[in-house]
Parts: sequence; C-alpha cells; structure tokens
Amino acid sequence: MRTLAAMLAAVSLQSIAAPFAVQVGEARIGLDAPPGYADTGFTGSPRLMELAEALTPASSRILLFAISEADLRRFTSGDQIEMRRYMIAATPKVLERERVTPGIFKEFVAESLRDLGAPPGQPDYPAYLDSQPRGKGSLLAELRKDPDLVSVLQGTRLPAMRRGEDRPQYMLSSSTLMLVRGKALAFSVYTLYEAPADLEWIRAVTARWTEDLKRLNARP
Repeated sequence: MRTLAAMLAAVSLQSIAAPFAVQVGEARIGLDAPPGYADTGFTGSPRLMELAEALTPASSRILLFAISEADLRRFTSGDQIEMRRYMIAATPKVLERERVTPGIFKEFVAESLRDLGAPPGQPDYPAYLDSQPRGKGSLLAELRKDPDLVSVLQGTRLPAMRRGEDRPQYMLSSSTLMLVRGKALAFSVYTLYEAPADLEWIRAVTARWTEDLKRLNARP
C-alpha cells in the first residue's frame, strides 16, 4: 500500500507542477509554488487546510499553501510531515472585490506593517531574537520597497516545545505585499532557522518567487 501511495504521490506531483489561476474578484491571478514545493489545494485535505488557516489571519483568504514535495509525499503516504519550510499566498477579504489603486495599496502596506517598527540593522539574529518575547515576530530587515511591492524579513523565537527545554528555536519568515492586476496580495515564506544558510535560502527564494510571480502576471 505504501508503494502504491508513493506512486500516486509521484503522479500527483507531476500533474500539479505547473502554474494555475485563481479568481480574486474580477481578476484572474496566476500562481505557482517555487521549485521543489507544491500547492496542497488539490488534496482537499481538511487537516492541511486547518493548518494553513492557523498560520493565516482570519481577515485573509488563502490562495495557495505550498509545502515541500518531500513533505507532500510523506503526507500522501500517511507519514508525519516535517513542515520545516512552507509558503502561503493570500489576499485580504475586505479588498477582494475592490479595484486596488496605488493609493489603496499604500494604505494596505502601512496597515500591514504598522506594528513592526524599524529593522535593527545587521545584528547577530539569534542573539537579537533571544532578547525579544517568545512567539512574537520581530522585523529583521527590509528586503525590497517599490511602489507596487514591499518585502520584509521577520524572525520569531519559538516557544519551548517541551517543559524545561533550553535550546532555543527560531523561525524566519518573509512577508511580501504585491499589487497584481489591481489586487492586493500577500506572499509569505517560512523556514526554521538553524544556520546562516537558512537566512540565505529565505532571501533567495523570496526574491526568486517574487520575480516569477511578477512575470507570470505580466500583461501581454
């Protein structure tokens, strides 16, 4: 049975490894997961949907929840997924039916980032996060700022998984807000932070995914 499940998972991965479109108001938005990751929407799994909803504000509608292809194979085989890295695309429900102008988008960005404060420069990120409250996201850096795209890097010192556990764990996330075809969209990338390579990865995948999505939605 596990062999059959693995074969079906491989077929599923091949069938969904392509861009797809979602309807946001009157606009059709092209979406795709970064290489090595797959959107989970095709599974119809309530468990995965509940997990995505727990990671997304209730004020937003989820458009894509992508996990690694390795995790997707584990899930379809009935094994525990690792969820070390994943991505979410969403749109604010209140703006979904509106034509978002550059002015409205600027207000959306300001409201979304209002409580983050200023980035601390280039500190030792683990030491900096150790000085912050557990479970509270902190702004680490501004990755990009354009009239139609703003991207920031955040970090969180995670709560202890077990009582008495001293080894700290950290989560890095990038939040990218984009104005695409008159719609406000939010793209988030997450990774556990264990080494500087994780920081390099999230910066690189955020930049690449952002550019891929811009090209995908470029008007002819």
